[in-house]
Amino acid sequence: MLASDPNSKVLAERALEHGLASGDFPLALTAARRLDAAGTLPPLRRVLLAAEALRTRDWAAAEREAARLETDQVLALMSPAIRAWRAFGAGEASPAARLAPMANGPVSGYAVEHEALLELAAGRGDGSLFLALSPDAGLRPQHLRLLAAAEFQARGDRTKALALVAGDQPAMVAARRTIESGRPLIGRLDTAAEGFSEFLSRVAIDFSQQNVGREGLILARLAAYLAPEAAQPLMIAAEIANTGDAAGAARILAQVPAQSPFAATARDLRIAQLSRGGQAEAAFAEVSELTRRGSREVRDWVHLGQLHDAARRYDAAATAYARAQELSQASPDPALPLWSIVLARAGSLDQGGKWPEARAALREAHRLAPNEPLVLNYLGYAMIDRGEAMDESEAMIREAVRLAPDSAAIIDSLGWALFKRGRVDEAIPLLERAAQGEPGDPEINEHLGDAYYTAGRRIEARFAWNAALVYAEGAAAERLRGKIDRGLPASAAR
Repeated sequence: MLASDPNSKVLAERALEHGLASGDFPLALTAARRLDAAGTLPPLRRVLLAAEALRTRDWAAAEREAARLETDQVLALMSPAIRAWRAFGAGEASPAARLAPMANGPVSGYAVEHEALLELAAGRGDGSLFLALSPDAGLRPQHLRLLAAAEFQARGDRTKALALVAGDQPAMVAARRTIESGRPLIGRLDTAAEGFSEFLSRVAIDFSQQNVGREGLILARLAAYLAPEAAQPLMIAAEIANTGDAAGAARILAQVPAQSPFAATARDLRIAQLSRGGQAEAAFAEVSELTRRGSREVRDWVHLGQLHDAARRYDAAATAYARAQELSQASPDPALPLWSIVLARAGSLDQGGKWPEARAALREAHRLAPNEPLVLNYLGYAMIDRGEAMDESEAMIREAVRLAPDSAAIIDSLGWALFKRGRVDEAIPLLERAAQGEPGDPEINEHLGDAYYTAGRRIEARFAWNAALVYAEGAAAERLRGKIDRGLPASAAR
């Protein structure tokens, strides 16, 4: 349409927005240049022309666009970053000096970060700023540490490179394996376009946190265009897109390079997005193909178990988790501790009606992680709900509450344990506290209703059961309707 009517401002505006939103930058650039020639290019879209100038090493054009952006009150902060990376790309002296207008005020953090990045790209610096970042703090710190690790690996400083990828996060583990195998980490920062990509990624994160998600998504996609090997901008874009388009987020994550240390994380997120986006069959097909080919990745078998669980194929789920357990015992995945896999298998066995096997698996999980609240709670609750080992079960749940005092689910377990033991007056305050913590949880509200009814508080019981019914499904919903209509059977109340 744009080609058939090149003078249409309306078509150019629409082509620009569609191109930016979908990542079709040739289309977006064509439209942006036409609007620029007509004098109607919005200031925020001028960033695209500045980015393209850096990508194509047109240093004069980059300076022109930086000067134009400088006149906009909101976007003026981008000009120093463009100029600094333009100077770096052009080989000019002291590119970091161009960051001076950003050195004070709310954007000073950008200046500090990009001074370090410019040093890194120039092959200088000791990486201390990057080593100080905690990989536990999320994607951005992990990404910056990986950039530094790639640089020090290229310099031949293997010790510093390995220090930068310390940690149990999947990306850190993958990067260590790459370095130890002698293969180079991808994504080393060495061009002006890649440097400005880092700036756009940071702004995209800030935009999304300020509820300007669409603009954040566009900037993240543009950052990915400038740094095709980088996983970070794609993962930022997917996170922003996921708020309203899980399937779209999954499509973005599919673009993360297979050699990236973030590849496994991106695949995990992609499978989760497919499932949430109504494409569970696609997620299952993808994971099934990996496992059918004999994948030795623990996470692939865990994903298969989760998808079987979601489809209520509990026997198949337990089998998948059993395979994950075998692989984990042979080659542990720090992000998936063995006890968590055993606990998942126990859950599938329990849901599948195989309580003796589930109990044995729960005992094994407890042996592996004796102080893990999730394990203590599941084992204690499951046994006391069946009237087994009442004293031991209650003790386990009380220990879980001590370890995780803010968990509504665990507080509910203790309340239910006391209810099952006939201590209704002690149970009710705990169940009320759990329902306040998780007001939308149908099981907690049903427990509270049962306790109220047994205590003779029939009206409050029906309020609680009705609250549970809002989110209950299947057999649970039918059971709740029966309680609302007829109350608890006398035997249950006793």
